[in-house]
Order: sequence, then structure tokens, then C-alpha cells
Amino acid sequence: MSTRRRRSTTSPTLVAFGRRFRRFRDAKGWTQESLASRAHCGAGVKPQYIGAIENGRARCTETFAAEMDVLLEADGELLALWHDLAMDSTFPAWFDWVAVESDAIILTSYSLSVVHGLLQVPAYAEAILHGDKDAVTARLSRQAIFTRSDPPPPDVSFLLDAQTLERPVGSPDVMVEQLEYLAAKIEDGMQIQIVSSDGTHLGNTHPFTIATLEDMQQVAYVETLARGFTMAEPADLVAFGKALRQAQGLALSVAQSLDEIRRKATTWKQARPSGERPPTRPRPEANV
Repeated sequence: MSTRRRRSTTSPTLVAFGRRFRRFRDAKGWTQESLASRAHCGAGVKPQYIGAIENGRARCTETFAAEMDVLLEADGELLALWHDLAMDSTFPAWFDWVAVESDAIILTSYSLSVVHGLLQVPAYAEAILHGDKDAVTARLSRQAIFTRSDPPPPDVSFLLDAQTLERPVGSPDVMVEQLEYLAAKIEDGMQIQIVSSDGTHLGNTHPFTIATLEDMQQVAYVETLARGFTMAEPADLVAFGKALRQAQGLALSVAQSLDEIRRKATTWKQARPSGERPPTRPRPEANV
């Protein structure tokens, strides 16, 4: 059986905070499960979340640190340490999203305006990244997770807003190539669904991805205009989970999505300038 190779996704400052956190818990004689059940005024959190904090793999909020300070009778020391270490950690627990993405056993995403980076063909990526060759190479290299054998590829589910099929990225030929690639991936068994642009749902504001790791801990990644953010707080994951369910409720079936993608590809073919011949490019699969 193959062993999944893991890259470090911890921050030294968070590790230091986690060690002190555990000392206070041990001093109370509580297990992670016992402390987890007392969190949020008795509403509780998952014991795995307490473990992630103690291992330096999750950065809790100031509010959570303050609550733990009271529960663990740390007399302000734990909260002060949070300000000194955790708050000053430039990179949060999941600072390297590419590493998280590579280590994930499940990836579920919602794309709002453009096709997800893991599904982009080279010409589409070049148009999105304005021809930055290094950025394009880095983006396409992430797609290697689909063709690796050790560890096995992650189980993936992509939700694409319908507008991703209509928004022009590059030329009509680029759009045809991109949509035909999506259709081919569905035919190969990948779960890709189109979400209706009609109606509102929580995912309407930003694209996001939820990664599930081997220990079943989850982390969310959300993209904004300025940068991407990674989040592992239980409350954040609940919100993203709700947004994901709402988007799934508006999604076409995989078969219907395939038909819609093919229909839009035909529309883009018809949008080619009169007399223009399609370019000769290698099959997209060769570039993954």
C-alpha cells in the first residue's frame, strides 16, 4: 500500500502556540474530546479541531482563544500568547494552498466567473494570466494530481456557474477548446456540473474550494480580487458547506451539464469570424 507523502503545512509560530495550548489542557486533566465538548458555550467543536490547533495546523480566532483562556484557567496567558504568536503569523495554518490541494483526498469547488484552474487548457490559462509563462506553467503543473499514481488522484467535484461557459476568455477558438476539454473530462468520468445563473445563493460572491485531507480535516480556500484566503475555522467551514449545498441544489445533472457544455461549444464555433479555420493544437490531455 502506498504511503501518501505529506508536505509541511504548519507555521512555527502556530506550533509554539499549540504546544502551550496543550500544556494548559493537560493541566486541567481534560482530553481533546472533553475540551471540544465545552467549546462555544457547550455547543462544542470537533475534537480534530482542537488537535489541529495543538499541532500548529490551524489558527483559531481571537474569540476562540479568549474562550479557551477562560476554560483552561490560563489567566490571560493563552490570549496574550495568541496575540504574540498566532496573530503575528504572516501565513495562516494553510499558507501553502498548492500543498493542501496536492495532499487532499477530496476536492469540491464552485467557480463563479471563469473555469477552475485545475480544468483550464493552456490557451485559456494564458488568456487569464495575460501570457505570464511562469504563472501559466505553475497553474498547469497543478493538474498533475489527476494523472499521478502514488498517491492516487483525489476524488473531485467541480461546480461551474453557467456564466463560465459564456464569458469570453481569449478568442472563440480558445473557448471552443476549453469547453470541448470539459466535455472530454466528463466523458472520462470526472464530475463537472453546471450551476444555473438564475436565482441567488451564498456562493454568488466568490469562488471557493473545500479540500478534505486524509485525516478528514477540511480547509476552505476562497479567491478574491486581491488574493486568496485559506480558512480552517469550524464556523467558516459550516458557511462554505452551506454555500456548496445551495449551489449543488441549482446544478444540472452531470449528463445535462455535458449537453449544455456541448451546446455552448457549438455556439462558440459559430462565433468564429467567417472563413476562420480552427487552430491545430495538441489534444488538451497532453498538456495536463
